[in-house]
Amino acid sequence: MDKKGLLVYGCYGYTGELISEHAVKSGLRPTLAGRDEVRVKQMADKLGLPYLVFGLDDVAAVANNIAPFKVVLHCAGPFKYTSNIMVNACLKSGTHYLDITGEYQVFEDVFKRDADAAKAKILLMAGVGFDVVPSDCLALYLKEQMPNAEFLELALVQKGGRISHGTAITVAENVNGGCMVRQQGKLVKEKSGYNTRTIDIGDKQPRTGVAISWGDISTAYRSTRIPNITVYNVVPKKVIDSMKLSNYIGFILDWKPVKNYIIKQIKQRPAGPNAEQRQKAQTFVWGEVRNPLGATKQAVLQLPEGYTLTALTGVEIAKRILTQEPPHGARTPSQVFGAEFITMFEGVKRTDLN
Repeated sequence: MDKKGLLVYGCYGYTGELISEHAVKSGLRPTLAGRDEVRVKQMADKLGLPYLVFGLDDVAAVANNIAPFKVVLHCAGPFKYTSNIMVNACLKSGTHYLDITGEYQVFEDVFKRDADAAKAKILLMAGVGFDVVPSDCLALYLKEQMPNAEFLELALVQKGGRISHGTAITVAENVNGGCMVRQQGKLVKEKSGYNTRTIDIGDKQPRTGVAISWGDISTAYRSTRIPNITVYNVVPKKVIDSMKLSNYIGFILDWKPVKNYIIKQIKQRPAGPNAEQRQKAQTFVWGEVRNPLGATKQAVLQLPEGYTLTALTGVEIAKRILTQEPPHGARTPSQVFGAEFITMFEGVKRTDLN
């Protein structure tokens, strides 16, 4: 079968909508898809695009629906529930797989399918948005500056904006009183809220970052082979205090009736930042590598707002795969496109700090 075109699955979610709109602005005519016919049709009619309606319940049925397409950009999370069936369908249909997850568990599962993807002659690339394109590119850049680095620390700094329903629900789904880091090549669980460090992105305004289970504990390890990786998020002290509390009440937050209540409350909030908020917000990714002698190198990326960046990077990666056959197997963004890939986007600036 002569495969052509892009399918955006989960087109009517907050980020899926941004990606669909930007794809059209970039000259693509993707087919839109999702399980809710009313919402898929509304989005397709709005953008003048074709659409398909199908759920993620049966691998064979999903494979039949995606078989005509060269690339699927999967935007329907939480991905720990949805990615596996879409990956299996892509392997069955010979369709390249992209998604916008930040969940380390999903990255780990996708990397386990490397040999399967190579055999099927497809690319599996999770995390083609803000999770994890900028941090993955920064990690590889720092590794190239210090080839003998054994420690990598990354940090996320947000100025303005708010998180989407999908992101908030993913957080709620993963509140279980623990934080993952990588030590000597292994994933290790620590208590939430206790691993902190000072982050200075170059503006001489030190901030406190707290370790989080970010996707780079999986992806940056594949990209750099640095054995010790921690990712921090700069948040208010009250959030850090809540993270510490989750170590002791995580089992309550993980109880289905409580989790369902939290998710219901999330859905009553705005779907995500509006256009003005996205325009004003800024995001930074800071990174540091350290070698066995204690020498360090630091750099920081100044970026557009995270959801805006996800649309930019996700669509660009899809366009590249549509125009040139990618390497086959499970890969990270920087493994395929290099450390400089993130610097091509408007509003991105990388600065060496030491």
